[in-house]
Amino acid sequence: MCGIIGYVGGKKASEIIYRGLKTLEYRGYDSVGVVVDTPKGMELRKGKGMVEEVSEALQFTSMDGTTGIGHTRWATHGVACKENAHPHTDCTGKIASVHNGVIENYQELKEGLKKKGHKFSSETDSEIFAHLVEDEKKAGKDTFQAFLASLKKLKGSFAIALLAEGERKIYVARKNSPLVIGLGKGESFAASDMTAMLEHTKDFVPLGEMEAAVLETGGVKFYSLEGKEIQKTPMHVDWSPDMAEKGGYAHFMLKEIYDQKHFVYESLATDVSAANALISRYKSVHITACGTSYHAALMFKYLSQKYLGKACDAIIASEYPFIASPDKDTLVIAISQSGETADTMKALEHAKAKGAKILALTNVVGSSITRVADEVVYLNSGPEVSVAATKTFTSQLAVIYKLLFPDNDFSEIPKIISDSLQKEAEIKKIAETIKGKTDVFFIGRGLSVPIAMEGALKLKEISYIHAEAYPGGELKHGPLSLITEGVPVIALAPSDETVYKMLGNIKEVRARGGFVISLNNSQEIAKESNISINLSSVDPLLHPFAMVIPLQLLAYYVSVARGINPDRPRNLAKSVTVE
Repeated sequence: MCGIIGYVGGKKASEIIYRGLKTLEYRGYDSVGVVVDTPKGMELRKGKGMVEEVSEALQFTSMDGTTGIGHTRWATHGVACKENAHPHTDCTGKIASVHNGVIENYQELKEGLKKKGHKFSSETDSEIFAHLVEDEKKAGKDTFQAFLASLKKLKGSFAIALLAEGERKIYVARKNSPLVIGLGKGESFAASDMTAMLEHTKDFVPLGEMEAAVLETGGVKFYSLEGKEIQKTPMHVDWSPDMAEKGGYAHFMLKEIYDQKHFVYESLATDVSAANALISRYKSVHITACGTSYHAALMFKYLSQKYLGKACDAIIASEYPFIASPDKDTLVIAISQSGETADTMKALEHAKAKGAKILALTNVVGSSITRVADEVVYLNSGPEVSVAATKTFTSQLAVIYKLLFPDNDFSEIPKIISDSLQKEAEIKKIAETIKGKTDVFFIGRGLSVPIAMEGALKLKEISYIHAEAYPGGELKHGPLSLITEGVPVIALAPSDETVYKMLGNIKEVRARGGFVISLNNSQEIAKESNISINLSSVDPLLHPFAMVIPLQLLAYYVSVARGINPDRPRNLAKSVTVE
């Protein structure tokens, strides 16, 4: 869940690495470090904190040298501190490495290295790698041979970049953790995400599973982990560097909420014909995902069953291997914005082993999920930097609608989103009524239920207010006991076949003193609400697009009102690559 950046070329490496780390900070931000092979030898600087503050204190960009690697961390093994920050070095200080993922057998390897006299300075699983390479080099191997031999000893997941003093090379490899190679003229790059390199190149090679590469100024060579050279075909992307910048907004999250009115066009334009054909061939369909993507999976299930009469099951990815029994007659649809979500990848391993067919919905070209899927549909929503998913969720919905209703005209969706964004000032005022609360409940029925769940998730993850979502009919089966005077209940009550049932649920809440904030296009619902947010009158099938934007804005403004950075919620990171 951390960010890696590496550079070898003719420019000042520390400056390129620093800017890349700023771009990658969404992947982790509790500590950061840079190592550069300078004319005087290896120089390492690292510390606890976010990229800019640590760089200001340690002057990252003052380091000379044209080869280096950097890392921004989200703690998994060991607390956030200078010692646990990457890069890590061997005993000599002449080999440095950065690592994403989890080395499951690190304790065993560490004990073996200690017996040979190696000294360690951190609690991390990652530190062992530089020492493994040092040990292999002592046995007579060159750096690349030592690199490959060390990789073979690892169990678990890794994206690794390694630097050896004086070589002007970077050695990289991956297994179940993303790493992308950038190709320039007289320079080469490696990073966890293309966005960290867009300033310098638009030509990339996603490193494949169980592959390695050696980066030099003259180019990049690719290898299997057995050391056999392999040929790779670069791909060109049209993302511009400013697509990953805030564009004048206070936070990336607000920018990305507004991005939706633009990028949904691209999502609606994606080619789903092969995926449509695949879905039509299967009677047994499982959809698996995590977090926000799981709410998109639920929407797929609701739409399929309600409008098409086709049963399917939405299963949380972390539970999938324990409860699902796919077979060769099952289509498994995996939804992951990053394409690297560890739980989703494990679910797919389970499905593959049972002979199931895999369809992937993802935003990232060349990501891990695309390499295990039989068919891929891309969201085309551009890079998403804020930890809280917004535009990728609406892109997921847009693609799902196209998949299920290939003959429908969804050209109205961008206008629905634009109209919803006009409610920003209204939502900002409502946020002031919620910012001091400790509990908020969301209710909906029918297609509103997955959106209510997404609204609750957004609020809890960036404002730290406890929030729960329920189908409206479930209130009387327990949650109603928690509704007391002044407790906010956000009711999603558009004018569809559920509206009168929702009217009854709202009356239940009001009778117990609850404070009702409703999203509606019904005068009766508005009269029963303490605050009413009017929705545009649209086809009931498209109500989810009208409702999700106000809920995203509400979460954003409550977070800001509470003095929290919505882009960097505590304990969370963007790409969840550990189980």
